[in-house]
Amino acid sequence: MIIDSLRSLSLSGLTLGVVLACAAIETTGQDFQAMRDRMVDTQIRARDVNDAAVLQAMRRVPRHLFVPDDIRPYAYDDRPLPIGRGQTISQPYIVAYMTQALQLQPSHKVLEIGTGSGYQSAVLAELVKHVYSIEIVPDLAESARRALAQAGYRNVEVRAGNGYLGWPERAPFDRIVVTAAPPEIPQALVTQLAVGGIMVVPVGTSYQEIVIITKTPAGVTEKRTIAVRFVPMVSKPSTRD
Repeated sequence: MIIDSLRSLSLSGLTLGVVLACAAIETTGQDFQAMRDRMVDTQIRARDVNDAAVLQAMRRVPRHLFVPDDIRPYAYDDRPLPIGRGQTISQPYIVAYMTQALQLQPSHKVLEIGTGSGYQSAVLAELVKHVYSIEIVPDLAESARRALAQAGYRNVEVRAGNGYLGWPERAPFDRIVVTAAPPEIPQALVTQLAVGGIMVVPVGTSYQEIVIITKTPAGVTEKRTIAVRFVPMVSKPSTRD
């Protein structure tokens, strides 16, 4: 859940209320599909995401169902948005970038760490057989379940838990995506990644970058890509546990 650009929403309470009220009036009855199409064309395809299946998934998923009602007019903006509990829904481009990096196939079983709003889960659900998603904040896990059900997704299983531990009883996973930043790559997740599998994870503290991990019979390779800024991945187990 990426947190860049949130300062644009840090208006005073009165000003923000006026802006949101006006925006709500302007967007009443608006064509959300047209908004998604503009999002894909101007924010995603215009950059370096060109996987046709990923672009189509981004056009289909109703992002506005995964944000709080009072900021739905901004759902398709080129920025992350707050969803409560100190968490955010990632910028659309970052969701598409990480999804493309996974190189998904319809038969894949995917583990997501950091359900958040459920939006990334929905994008994955458009593309693969089954998604398992872990959210450390129980309230967010429950709201994500409701949003996914409202949007019609039945191939996503969400549970509240510690993402550092993964979901061993469902392992191995063909793909793993992490939407919060650990200081280093969680080894439990590497263990649960199938041979031939790919994991995409933002890594770092003050400086973060997306790392693409590929597991082969010979071992694990890492490719460091773009700089990002995500909320930290919390509750790392003690090495003494």
